[in-house]
Amino acid sequence: MVTFQFVPYQDIEALTSAKRINKLLNIVKGDRIVIMEGRLRKEEEADLIEITMEEIGSKFRGIELSVIYPDKTKLDAMQKLRSMFTNMILGDRQGLTIIGPASIVKRIEKDPDKIELFTKDNVNSPRYRGKRKNK
Repeated sequence: MVTFQFVPYQDIEALTSAKRINKLLNIVKGDRIVIMEGRLRKEEEADLIEITMEEIGSKFRGIELSVIYPDKTKLDAMQKLRSMFTNMILGDRQGLTIIGPASIVKRIEKDPDKIELFTKDNVNSPRYRGKRKNK
């Protein structure tokens, strides 16, 4: 079974960068896929990847990360101005961040109209035990 956890921007906006990264990483280590409103700053993304690389082992195989930004090319001048003003006041709420454990998420593909999240079938999970056919 695949479990998603939505993280609203309000849950992380007051946290320091280290606590924000730690919170997200702990969710992913619990074999849940994070769908976060907004996005991390570039430095935070780099730190998340660096910390993940340090913690890779037999139980934790890393993460898959994808950030979807709103398409600003379709906005008129007034909408772009409003978007810039909102971003200045509210922070990095625009966009969507998806972070999943590499043991579950095979890859994340995005194009202008959709997001595809491909998961791996875990043959060793309790869900599959007893369902394999003996050859």
